[in-house]
Amino acid sequence: MTAQEFKDILYNGVWKQNTGVVQLLGLCPILAVSSSVVNGVSLGLATTLVMTLSGAAIAPIRAYVPNEIRIPVFILIIAVLVTVVQYLMNAYMYGLYVVLGIFIPLIVTNCIVLARIEAFASKNPVGASALDGMAMGLGLTAVLAVLGGIREIIGHGTLLSGIDLALGDVAKHWVIHVIPDYHGFLLAILPPGAFIGLGLLIAGKNWLNLRKERKLKGAQAVATPIDGGCSPSLHQS
Repeated sequence: MTAQEFKDILYNGVWKQNTGVVQLLGLCPILAVSSSVVNGVSLGLATTLVMTLSGAAIAPIRAYVPNEIRIPVFILIIAVLVTVVQYLMNAYMYGLYVVLGIFIPLIVTNCIVLARIEAFASKNPVGASALDGMAMGLGLTAVLAVLGGIREIIGHGTLLSGIDLALGDVAKHWVIHVIPDYHGFLLAILPPGAFIGLGLLIAGKNWLNLRKERKLKGAQAVATPIDGGCSPSLHQS
């Protein structure tokens, strides 16, 4: 894998084909778990780990799995990896495990994981497949972090609330009170707040893409000479 291929896979997973705001896959956990930064990032990292390992596990056997049973085999491998992650969280982050609840085992059926396995890992070598899974997972984690941060600040006036569930009692003092003496805004932490927040993120990404495209077109127009070899600015009426 060349350096350019490495960059392309990362860019595609984190930005160009972001699962949360471009492909709109896995909306159920995105909307349900993103009520805080800690919850969102925790589920995002768990999903990233599963996607990375599943890509690395499926790529070497892709040529040996009959086409007729590839989906059941892929799901079985993903289920084993999710079970390992679930038991690790149950053992070392029990509080967070309880908060995330059913959404940890549901990673098995998350269309983000299976979609990348089917679209990429089943057709590419191990290194590229693992990197693609990691990039897609990090893109999802970024969306969950930003959306969770927006909802937590507006809903509770804090950041990193519940971080002690992941890192222990030593992290209780890490909670940031962004808006002191804030009474909260309930809508932000309810499902409608998740839909509104995700819609704003999608709109923001589309705006940034359009802005970049317009700048690129403007630079090309200035750099391209017209009749007589002069720049377009010299021929404006």
